[in-house]
Order: sequence, then structure tokens, then C-alpha cells
Amino acid sequence: MKSIIFLGDSRDRLREFPDKARSRAGFELGKVQAGDEPADWKPMPSVGPGVREIRVREAAGAFRVVYLAAVEEGVLVLHAFQKKTQATPKADLDLAAKRLRTWKEAR
Repeated sequence: MKSIIFLGDSRDRLREFPDKARSRAGFELGKVQAGDEPADWKPMPSVGPGVREIRVREAAGAFRVVYLAAVEEGVLVLHAFQKKTQATPKADLDLAAKRLRTWKEAR
């Protein structure tokens, strides 16, 4: 099983999700750790190659966890946020991409 590596404040942001959304996101990340696919995801090529987004829909709203599992170190959680509009805000995409670039440069 791969380890989870939270970049930036992604762990704190995930902890801010409402209970049901946080629980679901954690369950889906556990599936990714085990090498399985989450139930609802989409690729995020604008952030980087192999980057995906876990989509969690709850009564409290839509929540997203942006991650990269295609590295041997573990599952990189780049960003976690609540989605409030139809399109993913550019600021959230840019933040995830910046964290990935910073991680790659430090490697």
C-alpha cells in the first residue's frame, strides 16, 4: 500500500470538509493507496500528467481532492477544496500545479 503525502495545506483543507464529505474523500484516497480507482474521478491534465481529481458530492456541496498516484514515493495529495461553481476555479488548478512543480524540483 502506498503512503499518502500531503503537499502544502491539503491535509488541513481536507480536514475542513464536512464529516460525510471528509469520510468519503478518505475512503476514496484509501482505494487509491491500495492501487484501485476511486468511484468518481476525472483526469486533470491541466495540472500535470497523471493528475486526477476525486469528486465527492454530498448534501453540503461538491468537494474535490486533486492527487497524483503515479509516483513511487506514494500518493501525492496536491489540493483539497470545495467546488462552488460549475467550472473548477483557475486559482485551485494553478495552486495544485504549483505544488506539483515545487515537489518535482525538490526531488
